[in-house]
Amino acid sequence: MAIVRMARRLRQEAGTEEELSPTLTSALATVEREGPLTPSSLARCERIQRPTATRVVARLEEAELVSRTADPSDGRVAHVAITPAGRALLKRIRSRKNEYLARRLRELAPAEQATLAEAAGLLERLLAEPATTSRKGSARER
Repeated sequence: MAIVRMARRLRQEAGTEEELSPTLTSALATVEREGPLTPSSLARCERIQRPTATRVVARLEEAELVSRTADPSDGRVAHVAITPAGRALLKRIRSRKNEYLARRLRELAPAEQATLAEAAGLLERLLAEPATTSRKGSARER
């Protein structure tokens, strides 16, 4: 629950509610990190359905945060890339989050900071491993 609450607080501190939903922000960051990529690739990265990825790309494109170009070898395939405006927005969001975290971390003792640094490394390792359970399983299976 602490991770969920921290994620919520960081979204609040980033001030993105008026700019982008968490889904759109996540997708934009994925396009920045992995792009250019197809909507199908975005769907896989974000673990969302292809039609949802198509709607997300359309919203980001409408906001001029990404651009979509046709594949030269197959006009049916589109590639999505981040625009300078999208990159600038992510920079603002990250700066706000970093400022908040830096302010809060300065309140901790050095040993507490070291503990958090170690925990962050462990969390990164856990998140890097592929998921082994289906999201469609029952609550008992999860």
